Amino acid sequence: MTGRRRIRSTFLPALLRRPARAIRTAGALVACASLAAGCGIIPGTGSGDDPITVMTWAPQETNATNKPGMPALALAYARYVNSNGGINGRKLRVLLCNDHNDSVGAAKCARRAVKEKAVAVVGSYSQYADSFFPILEGAGIPYIGGYGITNGEFTSPLSYPVNGGQPALLAGLGRELARTCGPVSLVRPDTIAGDELPTLINSGLRAGGHSTASDLRAAEDATEYSTPSERALDQATTDPTQTGCVVPALGDRTSTFMDSFRRARENYPEVRTGTVLGSVDQTVIDATGGASSPYEGAYITGWYPVETDKRWDEMKKVIREQAFTDTRIDPADAGVQTTWIAYTVLEAVVKSLGDSDVTAESVRRTLDDGFKVTTGGLTPTLQWQFQDVLASVGFPRLVNTDVTVQVVRDGQLVAARKSALDVTKTLQGAEAS
Repeated sequence: MTGRRRIRSTFLPALLRRPARAIRTAGALVACASLAAGCGIIPGTGSGDDPITVMTWAPQETNATNKPGMPALALAYARYVNSNGGINGRKLRVLLCNDHNDSVGAAKCARRAVKEKAVAVVGSYSQYADSFFPILEGAGIPYIGGYGITNGEFTSPLSYPVNGGQPALLAGLGRELARTCGPVSLVRPDTIAGDELPTLINSGLRAGGHSTASDLRAAEDATEYSTPSERALDQATTDPTQTGCVVPALGDRTSTFMDSFRRARENYPEVRTGTVLGSVDQTVIDATGGASSPYEGAYITGWYPVETDKRWDEMKKVIREQAFTDTRIDPADAGVQTTWIAYTVLEAVVKSLGDSDVTAESVRRTLDDGFKVTTGGLTPTLQWQFQDVLASVGFPRLVNTDVTVQVVRDGQLVAARKSALDVTKTLQGAEAS
């Protein structure tokens, strides 16, 4: 374990790292060149009560994970709400912040939310829960719909997650692979964060009556993976009567691994692959050849229905009407989808308050008093209680245990199951790490 880079409070941050997407329009660059300085605020103009102030943060223009679509969708949502009279007649004011994938940046964003008297942080992404949660908790500001990559999002009493995070994705992937795979090889980073992966995927494999995966460590910063590819294929093809599966979970190096894997697999019997959204999405599949990409036939678990599902039509309508030229917003991106659902939760809470004051305290109190939110079928009905069914395994705030299983067919992500997979019991059986 010596020499490993410690990443604090994250389940699988490396799993989610992909190269930054370039912002392809000058308009987008001008619009958000300095989010932390206040660019992109939806002002609380018009008559009536003061605007409702919230914040959305996400990393942008970094060498690691970038989620520019999340703040961009937040702005589009606010424009849509405000063009229709606001929420209970009050304008929605959205502050944006770039945490720069940095603990100092995350703390700065949280302090700004306190200074601006935000009633909530909504639909945000940050790997640095240890930096921002103490500040939010000290001010009593709820964190609604984080991306689901940190321990704090599933333990903090001020966190209200809308998905099951990385634990649910990996448990669900294990469940699906147990149905269809022979031997399973997991290729994961040789890091502290990577050490979490085998426990989670094996909980799903065991729930499906399958043996555990071969745990193959690899350097997370390698420029080629010919040796790990061959080792994974050796393990996955030990049973000639069954089709084995290889699961690369190397974050931004997953595509690099697949380049090596594509060449190595020519010398082995057929195998299938599997991974999770955030490591691979439709953009990656398109960029690596579509129907001829190495992901063809791969199983990929996600939190929500596929992007082509009609349940996303309202979100797409808002994007078309309010942000149709903004190339940062990809409706297939899980971060964009999470932000949409998080703002759906916020709007429902504010509407329930009627003429009462909308403050961080009133929003938090409403959520804590058994408030239920429906999201048009994109998630189960959401309701947060601190001591919930997964408290015993360290996830007391995890309330959405649904996982969707998708498969790449003819270069497109499509649903592999008619309905979502509930991984509650699978996670309950996971070993404490």
